[in-house]
Amino acid sequence: LLQLQDSYSKSGIACLTGEEIGNSIQNLDLLESEDREADPCWQVKWHLGKLIKKMMSRSYEENISAINVERTLTLPHSEGQQPRGPVRRIAAHLTGSSSRRSSLAPRINSLPRRGIGHKINNWESSRKGHSFLYNVELRNGELVIPQTGFYYIYSQIYFRFRENENEDSDLLGQIRNPKQLVQYVYKLTNYPEPILLMKSARTSCWSKKAEYGLYSIYQGGVFQLKREDRIFVSVSNSDIVDMDKEASFFGAFMI
Repeated sequence: LLQLQDSYSKSGIACLTGEEIGNSIQNLDLLESEDREADPCWQVKWHLGKLIKKMMSRSYEENISAINVERTLTLPHSEGQQPRGPVRRIAAHLTGSSSRRSSLAPRINSLPRRGIGHKINNWESSRKGHSFLYNVELRNGELVIPQTGFYYIYSQIYFRFRENENEDSDLLGQIRNPKQLVQYVYKLTNYPEPILLMKSARTSCWSKKAEYGLYSIYQGGVFQLKREDRIFVSVSNSDIVDMDKEASFFGAFMI
C-alpha cells in the first residue's frame, strides 16, 4: 500500500513538472470536456484546479465581507446625516465646580418649558480636571448633539446635607426628611415639551443625630439622538446638591 501511495505521489508530481500551474487552472473547463483517457494526468490536474479555485473564491468572499463591515461602521445610517464618510468621534464629560458649592441656587434653574426638577446650568466644560468637550457644544447647561446616531448618556449627582445650627428648625425638618432625591435626564427636540429619557430616585431620611448625610445617584443608557437635539440634567432638592467635580458629572459619547 505504501509503495502504491508513493508511486501515486511521484506520478502526480510528474504530471505538473515542467508545466505552469496557472495554465492548468485556466484550462480546467477545457480539461473537463476532453477525453479523460487521452490524458493520464487529468485527475491530478482536475482536483488541484478545483481546490485552488475553491480557496480563491473563499478568500474573495472574506475580503468582500470585511469591506462591507467596514463600510457599515464608517458610513452614516440615517437619512440626511452629514458629512458622508467616517463617523467623527463625539464625546463630552462635564463636571461640577467645587469652587461654587455655596452658590448653587443661581446655577440651578427651573426647566425652560415643562418638566420636573431644576435644570443644572453651569457645568464645568473646560479642560480643568476631568472635563472636556470633543466635537460637542455646551449651551446653557445643554449638550447639543452634532450628528444623528446612537449615544451612551450618563450622569451622577451627589446629594449632601450638612446641619447648620443657625438654620431655621422648620427648614431643617424639611431637608432632614425629604420626600425624594431624584435625578432626571431630558432631551429637547422640535417637540414643544422636553422628553424624559431617564430618571433615578432614592428616598432618604437623615437622623437628628447625624452630622451630615451623603447620597449619590448614577444612571446611564443608550439612546438614538438626532442632530440638534439637546440633552440636560435636572434634579429635585437642589438645595442639597453638592457639585464636587469627582462626584457630580454628566456626559455622553457616540457609539
